[in-house]
Amino acid sequence: MQHRMTAPGPLLDERGRLAETGYATELIKTYDRSRVRASALRIKEWDYYCVVSDCYALALTVADNGYMGMDSVSLLDWRGENAWEQTASRMSLLPLGRRKLPSTSRVGDVRAQGRHHALTFENDGKRRRLYGHMAGFRDGKPLEFDLTLTCAPRDSMVIATPFPDNPRAFYYNQKINCLRAEGKAVWNGQEYLFAPAHSFAVLDWGRGVWTYDNTWYWGSASGLAGGVPFGFNIGYGFGDTGAASENMLFYDGTAHKLSQVRFEIPRKDGRDDYLSPWRFTSDDGRFEMAFAPIIDRCADLDFKLICSKQHQVFGRFTGTAVLDDGRAITVRDFPGFAEKVRNKW
Repeated sequence: MQHRMTAPGPLLDERGRLAETGYATELIKTYDRSRVRASALRIKEWDYYCVVSDCYALALTVADNGYMGMDSVSLLDWRGENAWEQTASRMSLLPLGRRKLPSTSRVGDVRAQGRHHALTFENDGKRRRLYGHMAGFRDGKPLEFDLTLTCAPRDSMVIATPFPDNPRAFYYNQKINCLRAEGKAVWNGQEYLFAPAHSFAVLDWGRGVWTYDNTWYWGSASGLAGGVPFGFNIGYGFGDTGAASENMLFYDGTAHKLSQVRFEIPRKDGRDDYLSPWRFTSDDGRFEMAFAPIIDRCADLDFKLICSKQHQVFGRFTGTAVLDDGRAITVRDFPGFAEKVRNKW
């Protein structure tokens, strides 16, 4: 069952519960923080951008997670044999909504800064400019970046997901694939150039109230297939997706809905083996991909009550995806990422 939300209106009703659950291809429901009927400590709001070129990637996060704010920058470089990744995060206590992240992804600016960093996401509705710096990013040297994202497609993946154990918990999420990226990041005198002919970004825009312990799977890729913009969003595990999954293809700006997609992560010695080849398969045969991992951006934080085990693996997809009209899109060595994350917070 894939229920599509088509009627505009508030995301939450007067009781703070989702007015409707399901998927859409735009932010058809309006998020209003004042309607949330949960402690401000539990509200989670974030904007995450990941920009991928053929051999490197830049990821940026600004989050207000109620009791904890987080600003994060990741740079991944898999040119040659010595692939590496670095993430630098700065945390703050009890932002409690004071960061004033926009209630929509359509327009609005995000700004975060501290003594040694600054991140700015400007969005005037036509283009998104991402710029800032992180001091002491790697080997004591700063990272600076300035990129512009354009050509937002008509359709995106939007999902309103409840949590069965808490009627006032919800997950309202949008993924915008196939944003063209132009600009650069600079670290240690090295320039990482992003050109719109071969560099694409995804926006992960989320607002919600989560339950305490969750594991999710997410995969994303954007690029060109036969010269046409193509991308996909796949995932599961987060909340009750009985009304709709978040699996969707994007071809030339139009969304094509998928049902269920399974992540087949190899195992070794009783554990997930993230750097061995993965497979992805759908229940309707419309998404069949192999995934060749290159680099694992991993984090394992355990503060007892707060834990986060993250494996975001960058690599290349090879396989076939079938559009709603039956056309098969075949890709080979298509750059993107797939992840498994468990959070207790």
